[in-house]
Amino acid sequence: MEKQVLDKLFVPYLSKADIHSAIEQMGQKINADYEGKKPLFIAILNGSFMFASDLFKQIEIPAEISFIKLASYKGTKSSGSVVTAIGLESDVFERDVIIVEDIVDTGKTLSEFLPQLMHQQPRSLKVCALLHKKEATKFPITIDYMGFEIPNLFVVGYGLDYNGYGRNIDQIMQIAE
Repeated sequence: MEKQVLDKLFVPYLSKADIHSAIEQMGQKINADYEGKKPLFIAILNGSFMFASDLFKQIEIPAEISFIKLASYKGTKSSGSVVTAIGLESDVFERDVIIVEDIVDTGKTLSEFLPQLMHQQPRSLKVCALLHKKEATKFPITIDYMGFEIPNLFVVGYGLDYNGYGRNIDQIMQIAE
C-alpha cells in the first residue's frame, strides 16, 4: 500500500516480518560472538532508535546501550557534513563496542565518528547496520553485522525519515518514482 510522507509517495520495500527476521539473525550472531563478554552498544540517533530497541531485545548476554546523535542528511540527500548534536556519555576504554546504525549510505558519518571513537581505545569496535547502500558508499566502512544490502534508493520507515517524518511507519518503504 502506498504511503504519502510530506510531498513524496512511498511504496513497500521491506516488510515488518523480513525486518524482524533479519534482526533475530543479527542478535543470534552477536550473542554467539560476544559470549562471555559485556559489550556496549552505541546506537546512533535519530534513525536507529527502532532498530536498536528491537536488536537489544534479542541480546541475551550482559550488555549496555548508550546513544549518540550524529547527522548528515537534509531532505533526501546527504548534506556532506557530519554534525554531532549529543555526545557520548559512556566510557568506551577497554570495552567491546558495537555501533548500531540504521543505514550506511555514503559512509561519511561513520568515517568521521569511528576514528574519534578509536581514540578512546575500545578493546574492539564493530558496526551493526540494518541497511547498507553499497552503491552509494564513498567512504568504505566495514559492516560486521548487516540486515540488508539495498540499491541506492531513498527509503523511509522503521526509524528512517524524510525531513523528520515517516519514522513511525512499521516497515521500510521506498520512494515511488
